[in-house]
Amino acid sequence: MSDEKTMIATLAKGTSRPPRRPAVRVKLRRITASLAQAYPPDGMKKDWWERLANALGTTSSAFVQASLFQLQAAARLPCSGISEIAVNAALAYIEAVAPEDEIQAALAVEMACCHTAAMAVLARLGGGHGSDRRVIATATAAARLMRAHAEQVEVLRHLRRGPDQVIRIERVDVHDGGQAIVGGVKTGSQ
Repeated sequence: MSDEKTMIATLAKGTSRPPRRPAVRVKLRRITASLAQAYPPDGMKKDWWERLANALGTTSSAFVQASLFQLQAAARLPCSGISEIAVNAALAYIEAVAPEDEIQAALAVEMACCHTAAMAVLARLGGGHGSDRRVIATATAAARLMRAHAEQVEVLRHLRRGPDQVIRIERVDVHDGGQAIVGGVKTGSQ
């Protein structure tokens, strides 16, 4: 059993959920500091592209390629190149969202990128070093990114389940001789 499978089996023990299949991953061959070519890790060549497409909820190779480029752009570390770890973490996040189509996949990519950005900003915040203005500005940026991420999660929920419908009756007038029922009403056909 591989180290990754052992770790997954160990983490799954004591939980009620079944162990998940390891997330789809990429290896990156650097072209420039800001651009890399994604290719399959060892042992995944056969079904790698199909797993990427399934993780993104699409059958479009162009959508997969565009999403990989977007993830690479978001996975750039400050004063450094693209982080393969960050790209693979984002792919795991997207696969956990399990988008059903390209619209949900685009939202999942945005969510993963927003989360990555929020964590990068929080890392810059560090122990609160720097001027008061810098600390406040960095904390504000982190809070806005985390709020945006929470809103994206709500949008995904809305896309999947539809809007919450609340019917609020403000006023009921019952005139002489009229009848009113308060509470749930069931008919024989229901």
